[in-house]
Amino acid sequence: MDDLGDSTRCVHAGQPAAVPGQPLAPGPVFAAPFHLHPKGVESGADGYGRMDSPSRRLLESAIGELEGGDCLVFGSGQAAINALLMTVLRPGDTLMMPSDGYYSVRIFAATTLAELGITTVEVPTAGPYPSMDGVRLVLLESPANPGLDVVDITRVAPAAHAAGALVAVDNTAATPLGQRPLDLGADVSVASATKAISGHSDLIMGYVATRSPELLAGMTKWRTLAGGISSPFDAWLARRSLSTLDLRLRAQTANAAALVEVLLADPLVTGVRWPGLPSDPSFEIASRQMRRIPGIVGFTLPSADHVEQFLRHSRFVAAATSFGGLHTSADRREQWGDSTPPGFVRLSCGIEDAADLVADVQRALSATRAG
Repeated sequence: MDDLGDSTRCVHAGQPAAVPGQPLAPGPVFAAPFHLHPKGVESGADGYGRMDSPSRRLLESAIGELEGGDCLVFGSGQAAINALLMTVLRPGDTLMMPSDGYYSVRIFAATTLAELGITTVEVPTAGPYPSMDGVRLVLLESPANPGLDVVDITRVAPAAHAAGALVAVDNTAATPLGQRPLDLGADVSVASATKAISGHSDLIMGYVATRSPELLAGMTKWRTLAGGISSPFDAWLARRSLSTLDLRLRAQTANAAALVEVLLADPLVTGVRWPGLPSDPSFEIASRQMRRIPGIVGFTLPSADHVEQFLRHSRFVAAATSFGGLHTSADRREQWGDSTPPGFVRLSCGIEDAADLVADVQRALSATRAG
């Protein structure tokens, strides 16, 4: 399907062949146990929902087509990345990961992994990258959350492989329509499907994608034994939402392009970040590596109080964590323990009309300045 357009791929990825009299898209299959043959479980037949589920397989097939590998869906993005880490790493191993990446993964590394005797080396997404000799896994995040730096995967992945390390990329912000890490040299693509993949801010989910049968088998075993699975209904909702991913991303990216001009022009705002901006430090790599830029913008107001006033005065920008949904939202990241200034805002553009969103942000900034 790689020769087709993005919307066509999103609508048809993983869908079963048409059957007269059946719906265009399968409904959810609600089952924990399934009927077994009286003689016992049969190979290839569903037996228990924790091990496998028809609704989950349809979603995995669809995401796998978009990512270009085999996919496993988990109950959250954290569960997905933990499965990767716990499958690959052993006591005495070294993990290289971004110092500016998702804070919960850094906490997991500093606590659980450290207690297991696994060493963590933190490196800024933008580099420079030290020697990878002795590293078992290089975890990248591009664009990084929340700072939006971009790493040159095509440069880092070969260096890691030459040192004997595996490479995984957190593809949450970009989505497989923005970049395909497996095509760029990564061994694993991991993401929170809570964000743009599902896109309606109504479920929690994550996934991994890989072309390695060994890694896939290991993470499948971990998922089965650890139990970090998604429900059939959540899997069905995510597959239904996936069909509009291209349409949603187009609107979000267009809104981000419009809003950065407003932010750059406002005297109260500093540190505007968006990889699609020609002046952004990540613009050159993003332009070369990514197929589209996500609708996520970073900027800084003078203080946490200024952020509060901005959100109070805005009609359409909701105060909310997470990103990639239909509604425009803003999150003051320092409140969660991210090492960002108190006034740093990660703004996730929704699909509102650009003119309405621009006018709303201008009004909110003007009222914040006046206050």
